[in-house]
Amino acid sequence: MHRIVPILIALALSLPAPAPAQQPPVTPAEAARWREDLRYLASEMPRRHRNLFHTMSRAEFGRAVRRLDARIPALRRHEIILELARLAARVGDGHTNVAPARDPKIGFHALPLRLYLFSDGLWIRAADSAHAGLVGSRVVRLGRATVEEAVAAVRPLIGRDNEMGVTFAAPYLLVMPEVLHGVGLIDGLERVPLVVERDGRRETVTLAPAGPAPLLARDTDRSWEVPEGWVDARGAREGWPLWLRQPGNKFWFEYLAGRRALYVQVNEVGDKPGETVARFADSLFAFAAHPGAHPGAHPVDRLVLDLRLNGGGNGELNRPLVLGVVRAESLDVRGRLFVLIGRRTFSAAQFLVTELEHWAEPIFVGEPTASRGNHYGDSYRITLPNSGVTVRVSTLYWQLADPRDARPWTPPEVATDLTFDDYRRNRDPALEGALAWAAERSPAERVRAALDRGGPAAADSALQAYAADPRHRYVDTEPPLNGLGYELLQAGRTADALAVFTLNAAAHPRSANVHDSRGEALAIAGDTASAIREYEAARRLDASLPGLGEKLRALRGR
Repeated sequence: MHRIVPILIALALSLPAPAPAQQPPVTPAEAARWREDLRYLASEMPRRHRNLFHTMSRAEFGRAVRRLDARIPALRRHEIILELARLAARVGDGHTNVAPARDPKIGFHALPLRLYLFSDGLWIRAADSAHAGLVGSRVVRLGRATVEEAVAAVRPLIGRDNEMGVTFAAPYLLVMPEVLHGVGLIDGLERVPLVVERDGRRETVTLAPAGPAPLLARDTDRSWEVPEGWVDARGAREGWPLWLRQPGNKFWFEYLAGRRALYVQVNEVGDKPGETVARFADSLFAFAAHPGAHPGAHPVDRLVLDLRLNGGGNGELNRPLVLGVVRAESLDVRGRLFVLIGRRTFSAAQFLVTELEHWAEPIFVGEPTASRGNHYGDSYRITLPNSGVTVRVSTLYWQLADPRDARPWTPPEVATDLTFDDYRRNRDPALEGALAWAAERSPAERVRAALDRGGPAAADSALQAYAADPRHRYVDTEPPLNGLGYELLQAGRTADALAVFTLNAAAHPRSANVHDSRGEALAIAGDTASAIREYEAARRLDASLPGLGEKLRALRGR
């Protein structure tokens, strides 16, 4: 790193590469420079990351670096970059990555399409005017792979907190020929064969890259904006749903006439020129509290906060929004505050979700968030000295949720699917779900009522019916059922408590906590042998669970 680098070689490595049909492996001189970059990365990542080895071990990281170092002379430029992305993604958090869709130095190319993973498949939602006929087609194959195989092939390249990160990022990678070639789905870089389906008919089309891949905005998902000369499946802008009308506006709100609802979209946790988040919060909650002070306003029965396009920002600016909700007594009531979340709700937006979940009574609607309550964040940019490629690493660990909260995301209480037909027709199922929400009994309430009415069989049927409702597919029924079991146990209804714990264990067989609870009920019921088996099952799943050793020793002594 301390010797003078010939200027021409440095420039050649830092400029985006062209996209010939068969790009050759790097030259020996280029390989040497890439190896220097790799050594720099290997020394800087552990130094800069808050805890680089929170998912993989130091030894695993070292082996991966050595394997890549040995392979570099036989690889092409784009293949080396993808291997760097694979290495960064192994760290296991969403703020640590090498991102072709965010780094102009990488300079990958893109097909003239915009793809999106809707609930019913991967669809072409937009295209340039020369390929407008493909808009509204479902992608069946990319190169030699099915869509499922293609997503699985790019998954290891994506730095993520959970699988929603894959759902968000995969469509951007799957239009880059360098990525498709690098993961073995196509043979060359100039032609990409796709199998698409429309109106029940399939056809194979071959596309060429149309230029550099567009770069994603930092903290807001602005990919929905239609480039000049492109065609989008949504049609005229006037009919677009609220959540896609102003992605470039950091925050705004609109009163929904006839629904007594206030729709609020926060697309980035950051101040605007001339308006801070704090001032926006003041005006928002003044409107909600005193609607008569604003021309044409009406009483607000529901506040719908939309964070689906919000990829982060400055989490310290969330406080006015959180305090505004908590102080608005008319809104901080279950059934009045709805938060729309999804695959791009990340970083500082996740902070807002976590704080609202802790301090208020929100009902989450949509998809799971792309992050979790406790996560690594605050990226530091490592610039590789020769290629100029950026490697981001997390510098802080944020624990805003309970330290025992191991959920991979914040789940929606009401799950809503966005199909391609919804998109084409400008429907917003998430907003519709929030506005149509009606109070319903919790899973614990349903199970208890069924248990009282018809015993364990009726309780099992009630739980199965709740879980079968697609709106509930992300609801974690383990905690409420476990709580119900202990309520019954404390009330002296040991047999009923054991029935509930048994249901919970059947629904969550990989939960050490559930087996531990069932073991406790069995011990109280006097079934020592079965209790020992349950505690042993819990220990196999999680040996760190407190008190297991003492419980087993006591039972065996008995």
